[in-house]
Amino acid sequence: QVQLVESGGGLVQAGGSLRLSCAASGRTFSTYAMGWFRQAPGKEREFVAAIRWSSGSTYYADSVKGRFTISGDNAKNTVYLQMNSLKPEDTAVYYCAAKTMSGGVLLEKVYDYWGQGTQVTVSS
Repeated sequence: QVQLVESGGGLVQAGGSLRLSCAASGRTFSTYAMGWFRQAPGKEREFVAAIRWSSGSTYYADSVKGRFTISGDNAKNTVYLQMNSLKPEDTAVYYCAAKTMSGGVLLEKVYDYWGQGTQVTVSS
């Protein structure tokens, strides 16, 4: 089992920045990749960013490319999401996820473990 705990959410004005953290505990050696997803009110959960631990390769949704950066600290079993130039449409609950098998990282269904989510609200 892997436990994930997100932190760093909050209220920020448009154009501002936030950094989300996701701390993993438990069988962290079994994780292949980590991802961030978000769910806005009335919408389905969507992919935001992901990172493969072995290669360090990163992936982003088009909507956040150039504004968000995903990074990880293996020693701390922590993944981060630096969010810059935030927009009101970035308002959502942000979830951290971990997958244990190799393969694609873009789809929600391939992830095995999920955090409880952290609220990000961007005011205009």
